[in-house]
Amino acid sequence: MPLMDARREVDVLLTRASNVTLAHVMAHPEMRPDPRGYLVYSDWLERRLKGEPVAYLLGYREFYGLNFKVSSAVLIPRPETELLVELALERLAEGPALSILDLGTGTGCIAVTLAKLRPLARVVAVDVSPEALAVAKENAAQHDAGHIEFQEGNWFAPVAGRRFDLVVSNPPYVGEGDPHISSGDLRFEPRAALAAGSDGLEMLRNIIADAPKHLCAAGTLLLEHGYDQAIEVRSLLERQGFVDVATHEDLGGIPRVSLGRWLTLTS
Repeated sequence: MPLMDARREVDVLLTRASNVTLAHVMAHPEMRPDPRGYLVYSDWLERRLKGEPVAYLLGYREFYGLNFKVSSAVLIPRPETELLVELALERLAEGPALSILDLGTGTGCIAVTLAKLRPLARVVAVDVSPEALAVAKENAAQHDAGHIEFQEGNWFAPVAGRRFDLVVSNPPYVGEGDPHISSGDLRFEPRAALAAGSDGLEMLRNIIADAPKHLCAAGTLLLEHGYDQAIEVRSLLERQGFVDVATHEDLGGIPRVSLGRWLTLTS
């Protein structure tokens, strides 16, 4: 880890353990926590040195300007996923009560953010993990997004027979054999939320194959994927019959989200 990143993490942990602002810590570099704060800080520091993500230590992560509760039951929200939200918002007019489906909601960061910024939209959030859904429900309540409908189940199964104007998903897309999955922060995150078959495309294939049965006419499917998966995901969308297929880059210039529109209703 770069020295500046390590220093920043230490400052963040110190401010939370001491219940002071970062500005206070910066102005008083000699500061030491009180006895209780010291115990908390020491515990956090030891766990961080073993690789546990800061978000799990603090119990929250910021996403799209909002703080979301996190736990080891959910994937930690990442800045690149904000692109998924931005593209969704572009396709959701503020007036009409459009319907949104968030598959694999995890913390609920996508569903809650969309519900907050498009309060007339009908939002359904699905996750197979009851522990993840419990976290997502807490985040919805915290941000006054109580109108989200949460459903437990595997991908589209809980919404059989229903259609949506927009389907969004940040599914698992790391290959089972990828060495990164067993290193760094990823070691502590739920494997089921990360890995998807040998090439990382298993869940993306399943979602793209089933999405036409759950999209309204002219509905849009938005999918986050890995840095090297854009060509294959666009190909899957086109072969399935989606139109206006495109890929968008995140702020780091990495192809991050691919999308397509579905024009014809299918049974």
